[in-house]
Amino acid sequence: MDEHVMEALGKSKVVIKGGKVVSVEKPLIDFCPLFQKYRGIEKFTPQIIQENMEFRIKDFGMCTKERKMEMGDFLSFGISETLGTLLDEKIIECAVIVCEGCGTVIVEDPERVQGIGGRISGIISTNPIEEIIYTLGEDTVLDPENAKIDQIQGVIKAINNGYKKIGVTISSAADAVKIKEIESQHEDVNIYIFTVHTTGISREDAEILFDHVDVITACASIHIRNIAEERDTFSVGASIPIYATSKNGEKFLKMRIEKIGGLKEKKDAKIPDPLI
Repeated sequence: MDEHVMEALGKSKVVIKGGKVVSVEKPLIDFCPLFQKYRGIEKFTPQIIQENMEFRIKDFGMCTKERKMEMGDFLSFGISETLGTLLDEKIIECAVIVCEGCGTVIVEDPERVQGIGGRISGIISTNPIEEIIYTLGEDTVLDPENAKIDQIQGVIKAINNGYKKIGVTISSAADAVKIKEIESQHEDVNIYIFTVHTTGISREDAEILFDHVDVITACASIHIRNIAEERDTFSVGASIPIYATSKNGEKFLKMRIEKIGGLKEKKDAKIPDPLI
């Protein structure tokens, strides 16, 4: 079966089969400043979302065997850009991320991290695409036969493969707690957790994330923004802030600031609508 399910623009559930968009649900939010800036999208609708998904399929082969894997930085600040900087600077040895067509995968190349993570939305489920798995390397994929998405098992695989400094992306508070437990069981292993896809997260889960991870992207989450303000959390970005929720996280974001030559002040920044 060739089916890939993701939550895309506005957290709309999108299903792609055989390289075709077959289903688009109504989005939870209407507006995102990033899509306005880079794609000129003023309001999310199922038709607009389908067109964007079709553009991605045509442009870089998303969810197909023609998938392009490498890409330079797209945003000044994003999770994949930050992970790429940490790989460049040898702060981490690998990133455990998710790619359509292979699920959880261990990546060392900064441009590959960006080419995977910077191009796709939150993947809910996926099926194996042989060409993608071959390109990435079967030994780097958690479950080549099923393309399983499991960041906890991906971290364990990275440790078993000999990595000591690991970055991992997660969207689940429970995953964050478990990964910190795994780290505590290995004296010589450091795991840095980056939280993505936070739109609609509960207040309880948001608090758990702030206590366990290193970096969180705000997306359209009202709770992430509120907790960050309450805790006076270091952040970068105005429209879609990225928060440093640990000392390491702050160091990582400041490294990214240095790499891009500083921050530009952004007046009257627009934010997602609504925040949920």
